[in-house]
Amino acid sequence: MGKIKAIILDRDGTLIEDKDYAYKIEDFELLPGVIEGLKILQKNFLLFIVTNQSGIGRGYYTDREFHKFNDYLIGILKENQIRIERTFYCPHVKEDNCECKKPKIKFIREIVDGWNVDINNSWVIGDHPSDILFGINARCNTVYMSTGHGERHLNELEVEGITPTYISNNFLKAALEIVRVK
Repeated sequence: MGKIKAIILDRDGTLIEDKDYAYKIEDFELLPGVIEGLKILQKNFLLFIVTNQSGIGRGYYTDREFHKFNDYLIGILKENQIRIERTFYCPHVKEDNCECKKPKIKFIREIVDGWNVDINNSWVIGDHPSDILFGINARCNTVYMSTGHGERHLNELEVEGITPTYISNNFLKAALEIVRVK
């Protein structure tokens, strides 16, 4: 049997509305097409979340508040028969120069090693140029979402010479494109 493929998902702005440091359950809002798209993707891929959470490092919210909010998301997905293998998060600010902040690939290496993932046939989906660089640095396919902060940073892709495999403004459309080219 061949190696397993994965979808590595950014969280804020990709799966949920990015309300600038989302950590309050009352602010929780799934983006359109996420449930339907994840259901399609999980037929052929393991699902992971990898998220930069500098709000922790900035003192805007705590580790505990992050986990409470993220557990709420995982619970909603589970109610919809969607399994997230694991959530990886970086609590650091850029100035910490840590090894876990995207676009560094520490968490992708952990996914590859821990789940025997074929990264070259896997995908990163996110709404920041750093998400796309994260995928490119790991040598996997990428979808740039113009949801969340995506529209605001779209021109940075061109300026910085970052080329995603695919650009989408809707999660379900992105999922259908991924399974079409898988």
